[in-house]
Amino acid sequence: MAQRYGGKHSPDGSVGKDQPQQTPKSGRNAFDGARPTKAGAKSNLLFAAPFVFLFKAFSGEPAGLVLGLAAAALLMLAAWLTREGILAHEAYDSRAVARRPAMPRKIVGSILTGVALALGGLMAAQGLIYPILFGLIGGALHLFAFGPDPLANKGMAGIDSFQTERVARAVDEAEKYLSAMKDAIKRAGDRGLETSVERFAAIARNLFRTVENDPGDLTAARKYLSVYLMGARDATEKFATLYSQTRNPTTRADFEALLIDLETNFASRTKALLSNNHANLDVEIQVLRERLQFENPQDKTSA
Repeated sequence: MAQRYGGKHSPDGSVGKDQPQQTPKSGRNAFDGARPTKAGAKSNLLFAAPFVFLFKAFSGEPAGLVLGLAAAALLMLAAWLTREGILAHEAYDSRAVARRPAMPRKIVGSILTGVALALGGLMAAQGLIYPILFGLIGGALHLFAFGPDPLANKGMAGIDSFQTERVARAVDEAEKYLSAMKDAIKRAGDRGLETSVERFAAIARNLFRTVENDPGDLTAARKYLSVYLMGARDATEKFATLYSQTRNPTTRADFEALLIDLETNFASRTKALLSNNHANLDVEIQVLRERLQFENPQDKTSA
């Protein structure tokens, strides 16, 4: 049987000929359903723009110093808000049920960019016409490049707002546990385990999406979104601290087995919830069909 090569210094960690890699029963890849983030080079370039005004501020007159520093500060704030707005928009798009962001970060970033460019225009132009034009054009181009924030709730029509609030809070707390796990495992310095944690996070988020689609499933999944993820976070943090010091292969194998158990159980819970939802749908369809047949009985008499 063919076997993938691996070794102590391979990207997948210490998996070699005499230590076969375990495959999770779920069979899910860490990158299934993953999308490249839009918070990349285009948004990162915004952080370079303030330095243009800083250079101009310290090479001109005192009045230009104040305007340049103010423009640079506003541009830096606009760049940060834009990046955060992009990440919030991606989180909004990834969920079936989501509320609009409390603060439209990208729109505010466009406004701040326009104000900063107007202040920068005052450094080089006399009067207000051209600086105002610079600001309007710059703000419009920023909004065109990055788009507006979501301005409406998604997938919440006909759903109990109290239930959706409970689900949103539970999912937000669960996401914090996953983020803490991914931050902690980086301290271990093991790419293979980082991939395993990413794969588990993808499976856990599949459960999150299932609960969001049917808030009534929250009761059945609450332990998975709180107790189990909290325990997984604590175990990951303790493992990362210990493994970074000892590099004990037995400790690594135990932690990897824990991740496989977590993947299997989270995937099984998701499958059970989906099966239950399908059964409930079948019941609703059957009841509705029976009512329709009762209201509109077929005429069985022949002409």
